[in-house]
Amino acid sequence: MADLVPISFEVPGEVERPRSRGTSAANTAVPLDRQRPEWLKVRLPMGPEVEELRRLMRAKALHTVCEEARCPNMAECWGAGTATFMILGDTCTRSCGFCAVKTGRPLALDLDEPAHVGDAVERMGLGHAVVTSVDRDELPDGGAGVFAATIREIKRRSPRTTVEVLTPDFRGDGDALDVVLAARPDVFAHNIETVPRLYPRVRPQAVYERSLEVLRRTTERAPDLVCKSGIMVGLGETMDEVLTTMRDIRTQGTTVLTVGQYLRPSPVHLPIERYWTPDEFASLREAGMAMGYAHVESGPLVRSSYHAERAVPAAARASR
Repeated sequence: MADLVPISFEVPGEVERPRSRGTSAANTAVPLDRQRPEWLKVRLPMGPEVEELRRLMRAKALHTVCEEARCPNMAECWGAGTATFMILGDTCTRSCGFCAVKTGRPLALDLDEPAHVGDAVERMGLGHAVVTSVDRDELPDGGAGVFAATIREIKRRSPRTTVEVLTPDFRGDGDALDVVLAARPDVFAHNIETVPRLYPRVRPQAVYERSLEVLRRTTERAPDLVCKSGIMVGLGETMDEVLTTMRDIRTQGTTVLTVGQYLRPSPVHLPIERYWTPDEFASLREAGMAMGYAHVESGPLVRSSYHAERAVPAAARASR
């Protein structure tokens, strides 16, 4: 098991975010957060399907990354009766500069959470379920056991549902990763998020090479699973850096990639350096397919779980 580094809480119950908090020079000169281009405008999450799903989540004491991360596709996905479940609580032990999920000292694990997720998936009648989590670096296995239990519970309750997991890096603990892979999700995802140059600012507690190793180990240990990753643009990276990162991800054996625009959740998060255009996203998709990816979802509003079912091979769905 990899050595665990103790988490430092400078303020009780809170982890300090990167020093870029507050109004940035970039957003003072060009108020990008207030003047989004037309292609980034989305409708509010409203309607009976949304309210029914919200009630179900609250009744089961469940969290969704749709709400916690303020996903711009929440209206579309919830309106269609789908959602991405966020397990291991709603408080993250890391302080990534882009993420809207709250940071602090997590509460105790809810050992009934896998059963609650399984029940919700069954009641919703999902054909494809996505499960992600906050980082829980204080746990010996980083929460891998809860991931595995949730996968098994979904498969037990809804055997025809394909399961996708989007996991943390488990601080490089290969044994913890193997616990998740042994539960046999249909899709395993781990996001690289940004180019290596920006890691100290964007993902201060993560390591670029360690995240690549998660993908490499996954394709080595479970070559029959779909391996997936995702990156954001708009944080100051260059086109060449993005293409190099895409190649690095592909080299690990990853076959599915998502690329989306970073949107600043609040003034304490990292600034948006610029908005990439739909044409640039289209060119990234073409470049990714030329690199050998089986599927690339690239667009301004694309997020890790957006159209996630498209990454599941037809053979996997037909066999259920």
